[in-house]
Amino acid sequence: MLNVLSVLVLLGSGTVAGVLFAVAVSTVPALAAMPPDRYVYTHTLLGRNWDPTMPLIVLGTTLLDIVLAFWAPGGVALALVICASVCLAGVSWVSHLRNVPINKRVHQTDPDAVPPGWEDPRPVWRRWHLLRTSLAMVALAANSLALTLIF
Repeated sequence: MLNVLSVLVLLGSGTVAGVLFAVAVSTVPALAAMPPDRYVYTHTLLGRNWDPTMPLIVLGTTLLDIVLAFWAPGGVALALVICASVCLAGVSWVSHLRNVPINKRVHQTDPDAVPPGWEDPRPVWRRWHLLRTSLAMVALAANSLALTLIF
């Protein structure tokens, strides 16, 4: 059981970190280079598949980390698993309370009628995204180190 749990924790935290990292280094700069109407249109398209999928992966992996904490032998390994679960919970918190509300505002904007004086959310969205990406990378590192110590 511990082996399966370990694989799932690494798969989940690796997926979260990898997706957020890829968005940070590729998608965010591409969206930043677009005029507002194209940005709104593209952002809405990109969110269709991410929005229902990523919360399940992040929250599921957080739950798996909590379960793994009961199997950890204690000491440094336990502290690392707890750190990973807290970081993943932070990813979820930042996503739901910061990035998602911005996404909803963007999705409510008509790309063919972006109003004059439209407040561009990209810089703020990027800052929050970089925070959650950093948290996800720390979670992946903590899980990897913890499992190295457990096994």
